[in-house]
Amino acid sequence: MPKNSKVTQRAQSHEHVTESVADLLAHEEPLDYKNSSLNVSGTGSNKVPQIQVPDNEERPAWNSKLQYILAQVGFSVGLGNVWRFPYLCQKNGGGAYLVPYFILLLIIGIPLFFLELAVGQKIRRGSIGVWNYVCPRLGGIGMSSLMVCGFVGLYYNVIIGWSIFYFFQSFQYPLPWSDCPIRRNGTLAIVEPECEKSSATTYFWYRQTLNTTSTIAESGGLNVKMTLSLLVAWIIVCLAVIKGIASSGKVMYFSSLFPYVVLFCFLVRGLMLKGSVDGIAHMFTPKLEKMLEPQVWREAATQVFFALGLGFGGVIAFSSYNKIDNNCHFDAVLVSFINFLTSILATLVVFAVLGFKANIMNEKCVAENADKILGYLNSNVLSHDLIPPHVNLSHLSRTDYMDIYSVIRTVKEDSFGTMGLEPCVLEDELNKAVQGTGLAFIAFTEAMTHFPASPFWSVMFFFMLINLGLGSMIGTMTGITTPILDAYKVQKELLTVGCCIVAFLCGLLFVQRSGNYFVTMFDDYSAGLPLTVVVILENLSVAWVYGTKRFMQDLEDMLGFRPCKIYFYLWKYVSPFCLIILISASIIEMTISPPGYNAWVQELAQERFQSYPPWALAMCFALIVLAMLPLPLVFIARHFNLISDGSNKLSVSYCRNMMKDMSNLEEQDEARSILRPKPGSVPAPKIYLTPAGNSSVDPNALSPSSCYGMGYQNAAISPTTPTTPPSPLTPESDS
Repeated sequence: MPKNSKVTQRAQSHEHVTESVADLLAHEEPLDYKNSSLNVSGTGSNKVPQIQVPDNEERPAWNSKLQYILAQVGFSVGLGNVWRFPYLCQKNGGGAYLVPYFILLLIIGIPLFFLELAVGQKIRRGSIGVWNYVCPRLGGIGMSSLMVCGFVGLYYNVIIGWSIFYFFQSFQYPLPWSDCPIRRNGTLAIVEPECEKSSATTYFWYRQTLNTTSTIAESGGLNVKMTLSLLVAWIIVCLAVIKGIASSGKVMYFSSLFPYVVLFCFLVRGLMLKGSVDGIAHMFTPKLEKMLEPQVWREAATQVFFALGLGFGGVIAFSSYNKIDNNCHFDAVLVSFINFLTSILATLVVFAVLGFKANIMNEKCVAENADKILGYLNSNVLSHDLIPPHVNLSHLSRTDYMDIYSVIRTVKEDSFGTMGLEPCVLEDELNKAVQGTGLAFIAFTEAMTHFPASPFWSVMFFFMLINLGLGSMIGTMTGITTPILDAYKVQKELLTVGCCIVAFLCGLLFVQRSGNYFVTMFDDYSAGLPLTVVVILENLSVAWVYGTKRFMQDLEDMLGFRPCKIYFYLWKYVSPFCLIILISASIIEMTISPPGYNAWVQELAQERFQSYPPWALAMCFALIVLAMLPLPLVFIARHFNLISDGSNKLSVSYCRNMMKDMSNLEEQDEARSILRPKPGSVPAPKIYLTPAGNSSVDPNALSPSSCYGMGYQNAAISPTTPTTPPSPLTPESDS
């Protein structure tokens, strides 16, 4: 410490010093923090702790609030809003499903989303740094988040690669999946049998796009077309995130807004199609009895959980680039409701188009069965008296066909089963629930072939999927790179390029001919259970280890107002209880459901469920274990002091950044600043230095080692004070 500093001058005098760390940081002359040390013990026997401050203390920031909101929206609104939410809505009671979803959004989604935004904005670090700060022994939370981000990013970008392939295939008329290919054998031309048994869009997906094998055990080698598409996808992602938020923020202006333009265009076009109202009416007709089924609530909670991107680390990473006084409560509510409304908009679009498709398929069914009836009439199997005089079998309506079908079924009761007539009920077509790739690349694609100017709509649709996926991938990659950049002095560009190259090489697993089955495996096992565990530990570490009362006070200091009291009870009791129920239900579901996948059997031209072979089961188990392994390892290592918690470097750099932000708030009342709380509130962390070398520590000091029950720095303990910390998991009393 320089000789002319205020602390040195006052220490040499005999005046009593009562300056806090906040005062020193605010008024002290510039110091060489990299080489300085803080000795508060007053003796030379103890080792002086070194306070490391990273060189890149100037943290990047968003250019505007709009850019930040679009980034959070782009990350949370993804492919699941388009192809998962409509399926769950149809499966679980139509409009009735919206009730449990909205309730769980209010009691789980928004509070936990707010919690992640708040800790990221306050501590200004990625997921690893944040949870190291809250409680070093639970620092494995951030590492598990990073692991899950890595697993999800590997297969998620494969889906973007599929969309890129379809996007380029859409620039031709007619669309390549409009008709079945013709196989020629000399002068004989026959329809491809596999396509004839299924459909043109199904055949194009499984055979011409994936060229899939019949089992996961058959690799089949690399699919060259999908490999190139995956390479293009990783190049796009790399360019979008190579400069951090400086580049990804600009990309978000387009990638977050363009999907809404497409969805509104599809909604307007869909409502003009015949049968679209039937699809929407079927979708939102409530089946209230479904609300009493526990499965509906479990799937609603899971969808809320993943729709907001909780636990991935992307939410925390984006929020860490905010100003310290940003109103993150408003952001949490706004983004959550935008996500919910986007899901409803996507559901309207999907079922308007699927209603149109169902009407086309129903008309096709009626026409085919009308030809059968005409054949039976000509062969005198059926009497002409059965057909009403006003009915024209060449232009048979759905209603007239249902009347004729009922009459024939009654008259020919004994032989009706051999006639091969189908009921052609529109509800049956609408009840054919599809989700995921089956919705995007088969059902929706087939419907678009019947659109006028179908190539245009196909280009728009798959370009929308690319942008939806890109927004989520930017958040996922930010959740990976931000914690690493916070912890290590790595050049951002080199880290990003390196991550993308490694991810592409690992992603070759998914572009084999059997790669689609590995995508299903990773989607089922790499994220679900590990992320649920991560989020429940996030909730418990803040609410019970750090302390809900202390966290609420931090929020008041940071936001300038105290959040609604209900958040106290939601964080402390309701959300943990709901998450424990969810994780229990997920484990039970995994236990009773046989692990397997839907394999495409070429000979039958249809999907069949197959169980995973033993090596694949081991791989599923390994994905879960690897994702959660950092949690116990970090806890054990720090419990036995095998590794450093790294809290000194984090806390000082955090404090200096916080002070720098607060110095720009000249128009605000100093009484509500973080370093100078209101009288009677929980005081800010202060260390009082005395000439005798003794130090007094505020018992409520906010500390990166708070879960150890210690002060702002471990060194700030009087030599006469016992140094044995209490249990790291002793919750703060909120009484």
